[in-house]
Amino acid sequence: MTDCLFCRMVGGAIKPDIVFENDHILAFNDISPQAPVHVLVIPKIHIATLNDLNDTRLGGEMLEVTASLATQLGIATDGYRTVFNCNTHGGQTVQHLHLHLLGGRQMSWPPG
Repeated sequence: MTDCLFCRMVGGAIKPDIVFENDHILAFNDISPQAPVHVLVIPKIHIATLNDLNDTRLGGEMLEVTASLATQLGIATDGYRTVFNCNTHGGQTVQHLHLHLLGGRQMSWPPG
């Protein structure tokens, strides 16, 4: 999709600060971080929301990459938060499935 921000990143038109990439997944630092570590993990194919994810292997790979990044970024031991926002009431602002990896500080509850 040419009008999707994250698809433009996958396609190379926009250069994110990449922390991980393979054939299926792209992970990059959020441009408006909400924690010392704030990485977005996205599939390289356009999937609008979590409601549209029908590939359990891809979803599992996103989670595996996220856990690996938490270790690499030094936040796994103290802890971290993962978030999928879905649609308007869930706070999703980019209509391309993405997982937030947040860490490096104490998280509060409720999240907001």
